[in-house]
Amino acid sequence: MSSKSTFTNSTSFSYATALYELSKESSEIDKVEEGMKSLGKLLIENSSFNNMILSPTVTKDDKKNVIFAIADQNNFSKILKNFLGFVAIKNRLFFLNKIIESFLNLVSRNKGELKAKLISSKKLSQDEQKKIQNDLSKDFKSSLNLDYIHDPDLIAGLIIQIGSVMIDTSVKTKLKKLEKNMLEA
Repeated sequence: MSSKSTFTNSTSFSYATALYELSKESSEIDKVEEGMKSLGKLLIENSSFNNMILSPTVTKDDKKNVIFAIADQNNFSKILKNFLGFVAIKNRLFFLNKIIESFLNLVSRNKGELKAKLISSKKLSQDEQKKIQNDLSKDFKSSLNLDYIHDPDLIAGLIIQIGSVMIDTSVKTKLKKLEKNMLEA
């Protein structure tokens, strides 16, 4: 692992831990968690927002103003709004994606949840995602925090990863294995 990657992870974890402690102190962990999830979703879905955060040409004050507008529009808690303003002023918004990931992992770990990743070829409804999450929770005898990704490149099937356990029923993987076997024959 490169030293830059280690620095990024370490810095992001420090920011996430600080936010977690502030949220815990004021009993607003659930509200901050909800805000961080919606901010993470915005980063994924809105390339303009993501580009603005990463752009060195946008001033710290402009970034802070955009962050505050988003926080107000989405009714983020005061703690989260102030935290995001601090990160913007410190010119560390390029860490935001990693900070969100670290924060959500901290929350899950402290709730005793397992983190699961679900990738499907077909777009799953909220009900389908919830059913899969409930079934997996029963199988693993623990509550689960499910991250869902729709990937049409899988052709068909699902990939589920919970910790080191991975279940891959995708046609894409089966075709790759078949190709590998044919090349080795």
